[in-house]
Amino acid sequence: MKRRIFSTLLAAAILNGPLPAFAQASTPSASQIERSLDAPVAKQKQRVPVREFKRRPELRRQAPSINIQSINFAFGSAAISPSQYDKIDNIATAMERILRRDPEARFLIEGHTDAVGSFGSNLRLSDARAAALRSTLVREFGVPRYVLETVGYGEEYLLVPTQNENWRNRRVTLRRIDAFVAF
Repeated sequence: MKRRIFSTLLAAAILNGPLPAFAQASTPSASQIERSLDAPVAKQKQRVPVREFKRRPELRRQAPSINIQSINFAFGSAAISPSQYDKIDNIATAMERILRRDPEARFLIEGHTDAVGSFGSNLRLSDARAAALRSTLVREFGVPRYVLETVGYGEEYLLVPTQNENWRNRRVTLRRIDAFVAF
């Protein structure tokens, strides 16, 4: 079965060019999250204010990141139920490990939506999703609030380019930003 899926993906890549990088649908382990957020980055000549970093996709693309699709946001909702806490525990554990090694580490939580609905409502919803994750990390897992920034991008950065409802687009992205941002 796995060989057939790989063959299909390989054929698609050969015919259509490289496949886009998709986030994992299963919950990444704390170690996977830690490795992704701890990836080396090129030395930055100048750090920018966090507000500017959020507006500059070319900077965000350079920051170590991981997409988290496994937190199940219902359509049109930013609520995180306690049943999702075991998934969030992996995020908190990875952040705590990084902070133990580097107390100056800082993280950006990006909220995303699918393309259903108006641009404005999707932007507000994605902001609320990022804020809900930050709130849960702080309240339930003891991650210091000051190490977490949030931003919502609405439908701007779809993983699956479709105007239809698609759960893979309802996600959060974690980025390590301390090498890029002046605090």
